Amino acid sequence: MKRIIIFIFGFLIFVSCKDNYQPREINAITIKEFKIDSVSIRAIQVINKNEVIYAGSNGDIGFFSDSKEPALETMVLKIQYQDSIRPNFRSIASNGKAVFALSIANPALLYQISDRKATLKYTENHEKVFYDALQFFDDNLHGIAVGDPTENCASILLTSDGGDSWHKIPCANLPEFKEGEAFFAASNTNIKTIGSTVWIASGGKKARILKSDDFGNTWQIFETPIIQGNGPQGIYSIDFTDKNNGIIMGGDYSNPSENKANKAITKDSGRTWTLVANGQEPNYKSCVQYVPNTNGLEIFAVGKTGVSFSNNGGLSWTEVSKDAYYAIQFVDRNTAWLSGNTKLGKLVLK
Repeated sequence: MKRIIIFIFGFLIFVSCKDNYQPREINAITIKEFKIDSVSIRAIQVINKNEVIYAGSNGDIGFFSDSKEPALETMVLKIQYQDSIRPNFRSIASNGKAVFALSIANPALLYQISDRKATLKYTENHEKVFYDALQFFDDNLHGIAVGDPTENCASILLTSDGGDSWHKIPCANLPEFKEGEAFFAASNTNIKTIGSTVWIASGGKKARILKSDDFGNTWQIFETPIIQGNGPQGIYSIDFTDKNNGIIMGGDYSNPSENKANKAITKDSGRTWTLVANGQEPNYKSCVQYVPNTNGLEIFAVGKTGVSFSNNGGLSWTEVSKDAYYAIQFVDRNTAWLSGNTKLGKLVLK
């Protein structure tokens, strides 16, 4: 267990008030690290300040608590398929009653975890199958998963019964993808849902935004200025603070120090995007998330290049840690869980 403490002495977040949001003084940002042996963790589902569920490699679904000292990993499910396949999970989501985890690669395996038992809900066999992210909508009945194309469109799964059944949208009902356009299974955050609206961010040959306002039944697609054209380039993560204002971030995984055309914001629900902090920090990041209840002003971004923070809606950033993490998810405006290679992290703002 390692504790990283980043003190910001006398630091007053000075931003113009937005929607009557009052700037707050942050005196310290701490990240407490917990080692999780032999598992890479790219997807987490927070429960509360002391508990988090993670989906990892080697078929691991872990229930972790730091409410005792030393911190205890209270339970790990080791899921195995047909006596030979350990699913590599990079997606996890909750509908409030159960947790769902989705594996990458062939065969695609979507499990429901309830009462700490795993039930297989969907399988797909195809040489190109590769699912990247999974989320539920606000009503907890509708859910969506996204994967790389097996034909000439995105692979998108939908449920409308809380995850009991899933079906794949036919390409006739989706925008056509360019050859080499796909998604990144980096942090389970290339999908964002608000109400009945969903946004999905792509990368590779093209870096675009797919949007649906009706739980995934009809779709639009929009261009972005994010770096694109090669396999590891594009959008790795997307978040919205409300239905109009959002942020996308990524870059070039093969050139992680590059910071040009890797972050952009929208004010019109994803139709148009404007680059921010172009040529400035942060560089490549795999996950970007708004801090809750800060009116879209406070944002954290994490990746193998470290942890960065913005207090002005993404216009400028400060590095707060060089430690590598894949994903971050907030519990509230002061607490978040992080995940990485063989570790979890807990971030606290004071």
